[in-house]
Amino acid sequence: MSEIKTDFGSIDNQSFFAGTEVSALTTSVKLASGQGVLRKGALLGKAADDTYKLVDATAKASFVLAAETIDTDNDSELDVVVYKTGIFNYSALYVAEGDEVSAHKDELRQLNIHYRTDY
Repeated sequence: MSEIKTDFGSIDNQSFFAGTEVSALTTSVKLASGQGVLRKGALLGKAADDTYKLVDATAKASFVLAAETIDTDNDSELDVVVYKTGIFNYSALYVAEGDEVSAHKDELRQLNIHYRTDY
């Protein structure tokens, strides 16, 4: 008698979204070039040239990157989809080295972007 095996996949405990109380709305922005590879969950802030860059301690966060992976090491700016509102899992968000996502909590709340640490 033959054996039937079925793989139902697995469940990833790390969810990007952490609630539905605030709708996740998107828009598009120009991403500055020369930042390396950015992943989904990058907090982006507006630069002086009206492009958006990964937030560091000196910048104010405006959006959350929605794309899975973007390579910015090219000569041109890229149009990318970002979340302008929503509730996200804290561990899915990130900023530049030397900065903390939690340092941007108040400015994100003003934009209706929230995160949860206990999700």
